[in-house]
Amino acid sequence: MKRRYEELETEDGKVVRYQRHANGGGLVAKSAQVHETAYVADSAWVDPGAVVEAGASVGKFCWVEPGAVVHTRVRLGSHVHVGRDAVIGRGSRLGSRADVGAGARLDPGIVVEPEAKIAEGAHVERHGFPPHVLAA
Repeated sequence: MKRRYEELETEDGKVVRYQRHANGGGLVAKSAQVHETAYVADSAWVDPGAVVEAGASVGKFCWVEPGAVVHTRVRLGSHVHVGRDAVIGRGSRLGSRADVGAGARLDPGIVVEPEAKIAEGAHVERHGFPPHVLAA
């Protein structure tokens, strides 16, 4: 049986407590906001100040850093990294091992191929009709 919470010490000596999310069992920092209908896989981490909205899905071994926002109906494949303060637009899909840099913004409905890298501070805009696919 898994523990209901974990505590980790940050580089600056602060202790952060993570609790298991009811839908999926992933670890969510107490100061993160994760909607009850969002799914957070049991091996995923959502850091302090991050937001995961209704109907979003955070896959296995994902890491959502502090201040990041995962909007409604977003799907993160396994091993996806969402950097600090990044924003993933509503209904976007990120393939396995995609990496979104700190402060990057993805418009709604973006599809990111597996193993793609989004640079820090990048703005991925949607052009034309859905879905816009960003390849690695």
